[in-house]
Amino acid sequence: MTEGAEGLRSVPALLARNASRFGGSPAYREKEYGIWQSWTWAETAKEVEALALGLLNLGVNEGDFIAIIGRNRPYLYWSMVAAQSVGAIPVPLYQDAVAEEMEYVLDHCGARFAIVSDQEQVDKVIEIQDDLHQFEHMIYLDPRGLRKYDHRRLHQFSHVQDQGRAA
Repeated sequence: MTEGAEGLRSVPALLARNASRFGGSPAYREKEYGIWQSWTWAETAKEVEALALGLLNLGVNEGDFIAIIGRNRPYLYWSMVAAQSVGAIPVPLYQDAVAEEMEYVLDHCGARFAIVSDQEQVDKVIEIQDDLHQFEHMIYLDPRGLRKYDHRRLHQFSHVQDQGRAA
């Protein structure tokens, strides 16, 4: 372990430690529409907890694999920590991977869930989902273009978090 980790053995444990010690300090920053957005360690911990509880509500079990597909954004990093928080294993994939590459990885690991960034990633997973017999649910960040999609197994990220907060 690195110095300063005090024997902590997981990223969720490090997040809890940082939220406790540095709660009001910036943890993540992202520029959106030319304006910097910032989240403190305490805010990040709440976002991750809401998502983790929402994942449990969707049926994520310990040991499940969750594909995480998209560019480097705070929400996708939070997804990795939320997955680890509930005992699942995050499987990050590049956003520019073609559907066939995604199919190989998702099938090989047996991913039941995917968290994706936008319509492009949703479309790629939909294209291959019939060949992924274990696949159950997909969560997306950006709702643009997805209004008319079948949402029985497709869930908006913020709605999953809302369900987690309600729990």
